[in-house]
Amino acid sequence: MRASLIQLGVDPAEPVDARRARAAALVREQRGSDLVVLPELWTVGAFAYESFASGAEPLDGPTATVMAQAARDAGVWLHAGSIVERTAPADGSAADDGPLYNTSLVFSPTGERAAAYRKIHRFGFDKGEAVLMDAGTEPATVRLPEITAGLATCYDLRFPELFRALVDEGAQLFVVPAGWPARRRGHWTLLARARALENQSYVLACGTAGTHADVEQAGHSIVVDPWGEVLAEAGAGEEVLTVDLDPGRVAAVREDFPALKDRVLRS
Repeated sequence: MRASLIQLGVDPAEPVDARRARAAALVREQRGSDLVVLPELWTVGAFAYESFASGAEPLDGPTATVMAQAARDAGVWLHAGSIVERTAPADGSAADDGPLYNTSLVFSPTGERAAAYRKIHRFGFDKGEAVLMDAGTEPATVRLPEITAGLATCYDLRFPELFRALVDEGAQLFVVPAGWPARRRGHWTLLARARALENQSYVLACGTAGTHADVEQAGHSIVVDPWGEVLAEAGAGEEVLTVDLDPGRVAAVREDFPALKDRVLRS
């Protein structure tokens, strides 16, 4: 199984439509991969809070339309990163007043939406995303041809209980798009390895490059195997990281070192 992580540069000077087109072209270039991954909130910038409302879109909005076509053209499973999702208000008021979510989208090689995951853990400590967006409530997995992927987003990486829940739903691989800041890059790689090792699963963590809202991005997208070993790691700039994975490796590690069978505390 071949996976490609597109560590997309987010430059606030680049028009969003141009970035969508550029991201779609990069996806199409990954024909031959099985799974392609984009970062978190790459259309607006994960720290560009003032742009969340104006950049919000529905699940069938312009980003989903462009990404579905790119997945179809490339013949790949595409985790299209996340968007600021605008939902309809429950009280029937104006659509522009509906709640916002940080929502990841996954498309099949035919361009069908296979999964949508609303980020459960919002970052900001009572400001930014934490107050501007609503929280998701449901873990999400998607069955790929050879492996089941669990979905998480950026700050979720700090909460191991989510990953245990995904393992309980059959996940053998975690896909984690992010807009992680450079000043905490050490945490990014440490947590990616920890989530892989403790759950005996692959981790594909895809970040952004560049600087937006004056926050330098960590880059350093990383792929970790079920034994906690780093298979590949990007640098700080825009880059495509392509790695061949062995889906059978998960079962082999879990059989050879069956730590998950010794779990005692469960929610």
